[in-house]
Amino acid sequence: MASNKAARDGEKIWKTNVDKVNAELVTLTYGTMVVQLCSDFNHNYGEVNKQLDKMGYNIGMRLIEDFFAKSGAQRCGNLRETAETISKARFKMFLNITPAVSNWSSDNKSFSLIFDENPLADFVELPNDGRAQDELWFSNVLCGILRGALEMVQMQVEAHYVSDVLRGHDITEMRITLLRYMEDEMPPDDE
Repeated sequence: MASNKAARDGEKIWKTNVDKVNAELVTLTYGTMVVQLCSDFNHNYGEVNKQLDKMGYNIGMRLIEDFFAKSGAQRCGNLRETAETISKARFKMFLNITPAVSNWSSDNKSFSLIFDENPLADFVELPNDGRAQDELWFSNVLCGILRGALEMVQMQVEAHYVSDVLRGHDITEMRITLLRYMEDEMPPDDE
């Protein structure tokens, strides 16, 4: 089954092909970056969310190349295979976590990733300003990473958080919706 293969591949890549970085260093560095964005944008959390998504998008466009180079994986045949690969191989490779894939829509064009753990959110408490709990998606960079990576393989998606334990919810859930498969597009006429 594709799911089991993705899980085996993700574990193998994590153990053999990935340079490891101290998780606490990543967590603290990311947290510092979010705090700085909050300060730079005067706690306009909508704008902070946009900036995190934009940063993630740019990261995702580059991480997909690294994923293919280190994993030897081929493109997935459909969104279900893509979801399993994201969950069991890509998140495993880069963050050593395996979110669960669930809540498929009836048309098989959207699904959820349920995170039991999120290393970006370790040691984090959202600002107690009466707004952050409702407006800030602390790990929004991950939504951007998925959007950027999937766009590089011709899948335009929307990714957003539905719930987050940092906001007091029971689970952290990210929703991914396939908007369209993109055709290989040629750059504008650059003779």
